[in-house]
Amino acid sequence: MAVETREYRASARYQHVSPQKARLVLDLIKGRSVQEALETAAFTKKRIAPAIHKLLVSAIDNAKYVAGEQGIDLDVDNLYVKQALADDGPRMKRIRPAPMGRAYRYQRRLTHITVAVAERNGSESQAAGGEEPAAKPAGKRAKKKAE
Repeated sequence: MAVETREYRASARYQHVSPQKARLVLDLIKGRSVQEALETAAFTKKRIAPAIHKLLVSAIDNAKYVAGEQGIDLDVDNLYVKQALADDGPRMKRIRPAPMGRAYRYQRRLTHITVAVAERNGSESQAAGGEEPAAKPAGKRAKKKAE
């Protein structure tokens, strides 16, 4: 019998930052416990970090509210960042004046950011709790040296 895990989300749309720059901060908090993620977002020196911190707080508040409404026993200390996405939003086309009456076109990128938190089960906490990834299989050189 599979145990259903609830996921609580928050999203911020039309953020004035490129998705690539937002992903730099989101990759830092992905998979971490909520407390660690809040601390990381608070002390990251990127322009989008305060918006991500605010979004993470909103996702936690959504989890508390939904759990209270539905009568679910939720341990906030047991929440972790399950998903953190930065998707492309619409692009604003702009024109920069150039020499000799010309104009250069450039694009201002916008981002839709989504953060999802979920409660960590006993089996998930061991799997995501800092284990080292499996070692890569040895290449041809390592095999020759072993022989």
